[in-house]
Amino acid sequence: MLLSFFWRIIGMALLFPLATSTLQAQSQPVISPENVAETLGYLSSDEMAGRATFSTQLDKAASYIAERFKKAGLKTMPDENGYLQSFAMLRSKPAMINEVKVGEEKLTADQVICQTGSSTLKVNETTGYQIIRVKEGENAMVAYRSIRGKKGNLVVLMHASLEPFFKRLKANNQPRNDDGSTVIYLLTNQTEAENFNFDLAIDVEKLPLHNVVGMIPGKTKPNEIVIFSGHYDHIGIGKPNEAGDSIYNGANDDASGTTAVILLAEYFIRKNDNDRTLVFAAFTAEEVGGFGSQYFSKQMDPAAVMAMFNIEMIGTDSKWGANSAYITGYEKTDMGTILEKNLEGSPFKFYPDPYPQQQLFYRSDNATLARLGVPAHTISTSKMDSEPHYHKASDEIGTLDTKNMAAIIESIAVSSKSIIAGKDTPTRVDTSQLR
Repeated sequence: MLLSFFWRIIGMALLFPLATSTLQAQSQPVISPENVAETLGYLSSDEMAGRATFSTQLDKAASYIAERFKKAGLKTMPDENGYLQSFAMLRSKPAMINEVKVGEEKLTADQVICQTGSSTLKVNETTGYQIIRVKEGENAMVAYRSIRGKKGNLVVLMHASLEPFFKRLKANNQPRNDDGSTVIYLLTNQTEAENFNFDLAIDVEKLPLHNVVGMIPGKTKPNEIVIFSGHYDHIGIGKPNEAGDSIYNGANDDASGTTAVILLAEYFIRKNDNDRTLVFAAFTAEEVGGFGSQYFSKQMDPAAVMAMFNIEMIGTDSKWGANSAYITGYEKTDMGTILEKNLEGSPFKFYPDPYPQQQLFYRSDNATLARLGVPAHTISTSKMDSEPHYHKASDEIGTLDTKNMAAIIESIAVSSKSIIAGKDTPTRVDTSQLR
């Protein structure tokens, strides 16, 4: 095998020099530690102020990514006017309460959360809302995650004993998709009540967001798609640390993944031999609920997506050290086996996710398409049990290994080659086994 022979010739001591020969037709590699550092450094700079959702700095980061896509020569997606895939989120709160009553209990504004696009709500047990009862002693977070996955109009009766969680949920005032549905949370002692009635006016704020998406049309199989993605938002400004730093730069989470997407786009357009269509997506609003990837995924025909490489936190060594990463949901498809075959003879190794108890396969931006059967996996090196800078102001470029990042990004490029060429197609996720 040519690749194996090549690696034997150059030896194991050199770290992915394919960038100057097999990987690149040109003399200057696209994927290099220097290019990683330049891209990562800008996205995670103090100028970006942590790239919080809905911030002007997040918009600035989106413009930067779009400009890189444009400069590289990526095409825009069909039905999109540019690289910004725009959508809106809704944030709502009661403006005036005429009546909110559950059984015989009258509730105040402090006991009501509305997630809706309507300016007025007049709802009772006859108006067709599904009732969800979160009873005393239940795990409120588990219940909340389940509710987030449900469709349609919902009334959630949350027991008064769960008030601490309810208060956090209300204070967060999390936005929701503008899908025409309404979810109402009520803090009440009457979780068994069969009748309710409320009449209230709502203040609704529409909040614009943007994914950044570009593509390289396939040469022989343009209707078959391979996706490379990462999220470019982070958590913004937070509590100062001991050094007085309050900017949560998010270098690893996930400027590292976004950097990979940008460099992979530049690499593949230079390589110019993809038989399948390649889509490159930088998602917004991951940190507040994964809304960017959810919106993106709904614009895709899952049957047309052959594979998805979602890249999340690759800036630090994995638990196995350098030249390694793990694949979430490794056992769900044979995609990992294909990637390993394409890396035969290299010093790099992909491993199954070592943190199965954390259910990472269904928690990251690959999840929406994975639930629809797409072999959509996240590649990461993050040590989920011991990452010292996770969601801290110390998550800065100085804590990351840009040389190892370049090796990881190149490994993704090499390992995907037979999928991009249409020679290998990973098996689909068995959706009947979803939990």
